[in-house]
Amino acid sequence: MNKADLTLEDLKGVGAGAFFRPSHAEALGISFYMLQRMVEQGLVDKVARGLYRLNAVEPTENYSLAAVCALVPRAIVCLLSALRYHDIGTRLSSEIWIAIPHKARAPRIHEFPVKVVRFSGASENYGIVSVAIEGVPARITSPARTVVDCFRFRRLVGKETALEALRETLREGKVSADEIVRAAEVCGAKALVVPYLEGMAS
Repeated sequence: MNKADLTLEDLKGVGAGAFFRPSHAEALGISFYMLQRMVEQGLVDKVARGLYRLNAVEPTENYSLAAVCALVPRAIVCLLSALRYHDIGTRLSSEIWIAIPHKARAPRIHEFPVKVVRFSGASENYGIVSVAIEGVPARITSPARTVVDCFRFRRLVGKETALEALRETLREGKVSADEIVRAAEVCGAKALVVPYLEGMAS
């Protein structure tokens, strides 16, 4: 491959996106030396240790989110970052919120502000959907699951954030009450969520 011809589609073909690792470049026949030359030529940016970005791809508002997903491939985007991705509510955060398994080692990321929470049991798998953020494969909590998590982690995100998310998703038809109840049941949060659902229905 001509290194100047590296495209987003090439990177998607090896499981990467706008952000990629040296191993992805190697899979396309680009050696580490060639990769450094691409950085010098302005074709690629080095954004973190072991992480690069294709300059030909226009950055989006999800730039930092995509970078963190590339750095921590098994992480789950959740809570405030998931709310923003799904366009739920008004709460914004400068941090990227991710979840990792209960016993997993927390990632060390110095280039981006990251907030790490822990998921365990059924909550590691239920309501997790696959998406692509700037071409980067990522996992994120679904809208219903995100609402439930806001109640589960209300001490971190605030009760008002959880209530706003619940009201808005129902009002705009993004999820049904049944979907929220099911997510709450699986994640052991039914007692936290259902009273507010019943209050809104009355």
